[in-house]
Amino acid sequence: MIDRFQLPQVQAALRQGKAIILTGPRQVGKTTLMQIVAGKLDTAVFWMTGDDPAVRTLLENISLARLKAVVGDHQIVVIDEAQRLTNAGLTLKLMTDHLPGVQLLVTGSSSLDLAAQTKESLVGRKWDYTLLPLSFAEMCAHHGLLQEMSLLEQRLIYGYYPEVVMQGTPHAARILHDLSDGLMYKDLLSLEQVRKPALLVKILQALALQISREVRYHEIAQLVGADPVTVERYIDLLEQTFVVFRLRSLSRNVRNELKKGCKVYFYDTGIRNALIKNFNPLSLRADTGALWENFLVVERLKRNLYQGYTPNMFFWRTTAQQEIDYVEEYGGKLYAWEFKWKPGTRTTFPKVFLQAYPGSETMLIHPDNMEAFIL
Repeated sequence: MIDRFQLPQVQAALRQGKAIILTGPRQVGKTTLMQIVAGKLDTAVFWMTGDDPAVRTLLENISLARLKAVVGDHQIVVIDEAQRLTNAGLTLKLMTDHLPGVQLLVTGSSSLDLAAQTKESLVGRKWDYTLLPLSFAEMCAHHGLLQEMSLLEQRLIYGYYPEVVMQGTPHAARILHDLSDGLMYKDLLSLEQVRKPALLVKILQALALQISREVRYHEIAQLVGADPVTVERYIDLLEQTFVVFRLRSLSRNVRNELKKGCKVYFYDTGIRNALIKNFNPLSLRADTGALWENFLVVERLKRNLYQGYTPNMFFWRTTAQQEIDYVEEYGGKLYAWEFKWKPGTRTTFPKVFLQAYPGSETMLIHPDNMEAFIL
């Protein structure tokens, strides 16, 4: 069993009179984590899943009297995959407001409907947590830094989905192909906004080929045969279902800084490689640098999330193609990093950036010093 860093945080939030909402991609261990939390409590647990049509029917427009009858004397109620429920926010609000003795635990693999429905209805009544694929730090805690470092190339290629990590390389490609199909379709295609599955796949593949590069919606639109507005809307949906996330460009002081640029990264490099059907070793790849950048940015995101840091995250680039891979703003200060796969590679940070943002800290990250960045 690989311990998840979110487990003690969720356990510490119990019995504070608030619902606990755990969101994240499918198949990253949300249900397992809730089972562990519930299993350590000395009371019976009432478990429902939104994947069950009977549960969806039961909770649709349910009255308070009926809800009390359904819950009965249970003090712990778990609703798994709550984003599949109709009017999930109102149902959860009803439980939280009128069943004060009940600890409500909720999971969802899409922030799209669940967040929209719970934002206002549960304001001040919930704790939000996000669970992502396993992290470098969690695996170091599991079996040590040296062993995890020895698996670094494997992690870049196959990623950190729990089933991939547990089953190992021989089964990784098959698992990732199955996961990528499920991630793309099960939640997204149940939404009315997604009417063209083939277009969704084309957009995902285009994004997979552009990690570490600035994404321009009109260029992707030309590639996939759609309009830029549709492309941006689909990327919004992919972001809200935890497939990809965007990094915005930093733009404040320099005249020719990119004003509205963004990069798109995948929450898991294995899913990205499954989309382009490329599990070749790094020695046979032309995209090692891009994979390395995606890996580091998402591992930094996990590190910040699990340690409670909330920096502003950017990349920096000018129209003259001067760039810095990753920038954080925290405590009123900027921190800038460049990523290189090969140790010993020399790099210099653009003078225009250093002059525009005096006092910024800069650092080059490569495999020999990466733990300083993501642990």
